[in-house]
Amino acid sequence: MFPVNCYVLWDDTLEAVIIDPGCFNNKEKESLKNFICGNKLVPKHLLNTHLHLDHIFGDAFISKEFNLTVEAHQADEFWIQEAPKQSRMFGFEWEEAPAPLGHYLHDGDVITFGQTSLEAIHVPGHSPGSLVYYCRSEHCMFSGDVLFQGSIGRADLAGGNFDELKEGICSRLFTLPNQTIVYPGHGAPTTIGIEKAENPFFRS
Repeated sequence: MFPVNCYVLWDDTLEAVIIDPGCFNNKEKESLKNFICGNKLVPKHLLNTHLHLDHIFGDAFISKEFNLTVEAHQADEFWIQEAPKQSRMFGFEWEEAPAPLGHYLHDGDVITFGQTSLEAIHVPGHSPGSLVYYCRSEHCMFSGDVLFQGSIGRADLAGGNFDELKEGICSRLFTLPNQTIVYPGHGAPTTIGIEKAENPFFRS
C-alpha cells in the first residue's frame, strides 16, 4: 500500500541500525525480522527519518522483537498521536498502537554501531522533525522524504514548509561532497552532485 525504503546498515562487527521500518503487513514484518536474524545481525538502534505513518508501520514490531526504542526528532512526535486517525483516512485500522518515541535525536547527534557512525542532520520542511542520517566514512546519506531523485518532499502536510525545505537542502545537504550517495525514503538512489545539477526544484 505504501512503498517505503527500509534500510538495515551493519559492519564487520554485525552490529546494525534499522532505518524507517515501514512494514505494512505481517509478511513484510517477518521478512525484515528474518533478514536480520538470518544474517546474525545485532540491532542497536531503531531510527526514523521522520514520523509520517508510512515510515513507522513496523516500529512497534521491531521495537518489541529486538528490545529497541524508537529514535527520532521530538518535533515530529505529534505524528504518532495522529497516525491512527491518518490511517482511517486511508481506509484501515492499525492492528496495534504506534510505538512511542523513546529517544529524542537532535541536529548534530552521532549514532554509533560497531565501528560505524551516522550524523543526524535536521532538515525540516517536509515535516518539522525530518532528519537525514549521514555516514561520512561511506560517503552516503539516508534522506527520508527530504530529497529524492529528481524531486523533494511534499510540504503541504502539518508542519511542512516548502521554502524551509529548499533552504535546508541547499545549506545542509548540497554543501556535502558531490559523490555522496543519497538513499531516499522512496524510489531509487541518486547523488548530491546529480541533484545539484539536475533536480528541477533547484534549477534557475
